[in-house]
Amino acid sequence: MKCSYCGGLDSRVVDSRHVGDGIRRRRLCLSCGARFTTYERVDLGGIFVVKKDGRREIYSRDKLSSGIRKACEKRPLPIGTIEKVIDNIEAELYRTGKTEATSYLIGDLVMQKLKQLDHIAYIRFASVYREFTDIGALKKVVDTLAQGRSSKPYSSKTDSILSITGEV
Repeated sequence: MKCSYCGGLDSRVVDSRHVGDGIRRRRLCLSCGARFTTYERVDLGGIFVVKKDGRREIYSRDKLSSGIRKACEKRPLPIGTIEKVIDNIEAELYRTGKTEATSYLIGDLVMQKLKQLDHIAYIRFASVYREFTDIGALKKVVDTLAQGRSSKPYSSKTDSILSITGEV
């Protein structure tokens, strides 16, 4: 493991702890004596995302993170909440046991998590993901949230595929 301070390649693990779906390790650089933290988690690099137009891309945690972070920008969320949401979504994808996941499935998982987490972030994500073409469709979603209805404000192609587990 490369030291983040001096770039040294020799380090020793001082402490290991399980966190969520991974392991947190505290390391000691044997070159400079600095301590740093590394995280290990299951790599979902083997999963392909099937896009709306039929293209296939390798799953990217960074792309998922970017979309969720944009929706949650300037929202009063506790530190680590977005990472936990991403971890939960990845765990659901991994549990399917499949090597491919549709962008619809991933988008719906994000929508479900954001709806539980923050309604403003949910609306922001939905406005891009659902590609609202007029203000009426957006107003319908907002009204549904405001009234606290339990019915979904949109039709989902994956409602019966997965149910979300895990707390946000």
